[in-house]
Amino acid sequence: MAVVACTEEHVRLLARLMRAEAEGDGRLGMLMVGNVGVNRVKANCLDFRGIRTIPQMVFQRPGGFEATQKGYFYQRAREVDIQLARQVIRGWRYHPASYCLWFFKPDGACPPQWFNQWNAGRYKSHCFYSPSQTDCPGVYS
Repeated sequence: MAVVACTEEHVRLLARLMRAEAEGDGRLGMLMVGNVGVNRVKANCLDFRGIRTIPQMVFQRPGGFEATQKGYFYQRAREVDIQLARQVIRGWRYHPASYCLWFFKPDGACPPQWFNQWNAGRYKSHCFYSPSQTDCPGVYS
């Protein structure tokens, strides 16, 4: 059962985003990026008020994903990427991205905070940041 409403087109869109943002971090890295995306749709808080669909989340401006500005994002989703996207849409969570709304790839160590949000952990090249449950209860439901 999906934790966010979606069509097959939305699944493929999320799959493309996950691959474009984190293919270099392998399947688990891609799943974590997917967690962040699904969390943004669920959250309805902070920078993500009114983001209710996967396309709104993927193409949000400002505050969206850098990968949408690169050609690689626009390649067709592969079946393996689609299966990974379905997992996160079903609500599977992967630590440290379980409740995160942000991630980025720093040149060095992960800062303890990013945009006033606390670091939840690092996986390979990406640092993940989550809001407090008070600030964003929708992420934790």
